[in-house]
Amino acid sequence: MVKLDKADRIILAELDKNCRISAGELAKRARKSRQSVEYRIKRLVREGVITSFNVAINPHKMGYRLYKIYLQLRNIPEERERLLEHLKGSGRVYWMGECDGAWDLIFGVFAKSDYDFYEVKNALISNFGKLIVNKQYDFILDVKQYPKMYFSGEVSAPTMFGGTIVDNEIDELDHAILGEIVNNARVSMTELAVKVESRPEKVSSRLKRMEKLGIIIQYRIGVNLEKLGLEMYKAILHIERYTKEDEKMLLEYVSGLSNVQYFIRNIWDIEPELVVEDYHEYIQIIEKLKEKFPYVIKNVEAVLMKTDEWTPGFRNLLGAK
Repeated sequence: MVKLDKADRIILAELDKNCRISAGELAKRARKSRQSVEYRIKRLVREGVITSFNVAINPHKMGYRLYKIYLQLRNIPEERERLLEHLKGSGRVYWMGECDGAWDLIFGVFAKSDYDFYEVKNALISNFGKLIVNKQYDFILDVKQYPKMYFSGEVSAPTMFGGTIVDNEIDELDHAILGEIVNNARVSMTELAVKVESRPEKVSSRLKRMEKLGIIIQYRIGVNLEKLGLEMYKAILHIERYTKEDEKMLLEYVSGLSNVQYFIRNIWDIEPELVVEDYHEYIQIIEKLKEKFPYVIKNVEAVLMKTDEWTPGFRNLLGAK
């Protein structure tokens, strides 16, 4: 387990808010020299705490819907590995997580329509039907994405993605920029311009436009929770009733927890994702939640997220060269 001091925590918290922040500005906030900050970032990457520098993209602002597939799998290691490799290379899967608990694998899929998703789903069942014990599908309405508040302990407002679907027009250069930056968000503007064969000022202008359109919503970091002695649980809340007032109160309550990472609204269920020290802390949070909302929450399925991976399919779908 990697030990973090106060400066490390400040650096990680600030990088998660905007990982394109300059080393100079980050040095001011951490009250360290620029050289010290740059060294610490490299050390945190080397030690495996920081796993990636990502661009959070809202597919709903690119004309795509977000679907989710939940699978229970038979214990056939070679088939499971084949499934994982298939999903990573499919060009349709943008995120996937291996789990313990109610489900063994959950992943998100881009699709332009229900018919499009239907074809993706049928191909999956045809190829891996013998491995799949049980399956479930859902459609994401929207997601509240919270800063990694466990670094600072301070409650902060979330950023939202999903929402109304808008087919914003983006061209080949936009696709190329997104493809290069999606998993390399701290790349310099000069280097990014070289990669996409354009000029830095033009690339900067395109990034600002996509931020304004809501295609790019955030620049943040991926973190290996195991290195920090932490765990992430997805609580799948099956809802008994859900009035507008219930919705407001539940969101306010969950948003006040420094453990929360995501608050996901699907068509049928609500899914808070919580970062905790262990299962005991998770259960304490869920019991308080059920006590607070006894007529809203029918029952809860617990899922321990063993992996949390933005796949190459995310880049493939963007049409990057």
